[in-house]
Amino acid sequence: MSTSYLPESEPTIHDLFNLNGKVALVTGGSGHLGSAMSRALAEAGASVVVSGRDAGRAESAAATLPRRGQDVQHHGMALDHMQGDQIEQAFDQILNRVGRIDILVNNGHEALPSDLTTVTAEEFNRHMGNATGYFLLARLVRDQAVARNAPASIVMIGSMYGVVGSYPDAYEGICPASPVAYHTLKGGLIHMTRHLAVYWAADNVRVNCLSPGPFPPDRAPAAMVERLCTKLPMKRMGLPYELKGAIVLLASDASSFMTGQNLIIDGGWTAW
Repeated sequence: MSTSYLPESEPTIHDLFNLNGKVALVTGGSGHLGSAMSRALAEAGASVVVSGRDAGRAESAAATLPRRGQDVQHHGMALDHMQGDQIEQAFDQILNRVGRIDILVNNGHEALPSDLTTVTAEEFNRHMGNATGYFLLARLVRDQAVARNAPASIVMIGSMYGVVGSYPDAYEGICPASPVAYHTLKGGLIHMTRHLAVYWAADNVRVNCLSPGPFPPDRAPAAMVERLCTKLPMKRMGLPYELKGAIVLLASDASSFMTGQNLIIDGGWTAW
């Protein structure tokens, strides 16, 4: 077996998690979880492009990120992953600004309020557009990395609800059930991760999935959150910063021999 891939010396833990010199694109990077993941990548040394539908909000979020190095620059730029016909143009504008993308975090998400009792065909089909956008962006990042003969790390953001069904009694009488289209979407993203990983491994492009849950925002109904806590071994909800270690692991060389995997950060929800 060839050992030509071996480094001259064993990397330290600092080396493996260090993102100095890397450029990361985080879609939905100003949101509830996206902002924490953007901060994590910046704290690890990366230059971060925060993207979203609202360019002003993305710029404001990028301006708050820490800079770990003289050459680090953060940017906020418009990119709507639900507009498939505009993704390539938006991505080209980002490349023109930053030169390259080494890390992609496919986190942007257009939500759907309708549950399985009311969702229409049109709503269901539109929700699947989240997956389409994730794929198109992943392919663009892979193609520009291959053109540069450079490695890349792509992270899909899935969900515990892409692995297990939800408890009906957690929502009954409080709010609509967890949308069936959301479960379908997140399960599909996890399998998309596996599929792309095996096709792109030879290109030195790794594809993994990070599946959080539950990490409800402040606007979530308090009664529902209380019920959800009873379903968890840890008996509490996740906090956004608790994804920071996981996203840096997947983005960095600390996971250099890891591809096609789904890392679940859920307080033990799926362990029952």
